[in-house]
Amino acid sequence: MVALLKPVVSAKKPWVPERQDIIWINCNPQAGNEMRDQHPFLVLSPRAFNERTSLVIGLPMTTAEYNADNPFAVAVGEARGKKGGKTSYVLCHQPKSFDWRSHKAAPHPLKRLPDIPFAECCARLNQIVQLA
Repeated sequence: MVALLKPVVSAKKPWVPERQDIIWINCNPQAGNEMRDQHPFLVLSPRAFNERTSLVIGLPMTTAEYNADNPFAVAVGEARGKKGGKTSYVLCHQPKSFDWRSHKAAPHPLKRLPDIPFAECCARLNQIVQLA
């Protein structure tokens, strides 16, 4: 009798944003001075929360040059793609939550913010909301 071996099939988990990830998110609808359209977004909330609630809490990112003098913006390196050559800023004074599924979030090519700039963004946000 010959035993047949079944191939091991690894079920790929569906993508869910994780804390410290950079994602694309559509910020529309917007009002007033809020960002609109598709932007990179730094995820602050943990994967388990994001998966269970369909919400993601984080900070928008931009390459708008006037943020060089913004005390609440953290410069996190050079943008890639069509915005290459410009500095990318995390706007720590604009925490937001989005239904990431409804707003069609997707992984960003930068993938993840390194530990040191991520800690700086969290510290800057904490100066505003004083959580810790």
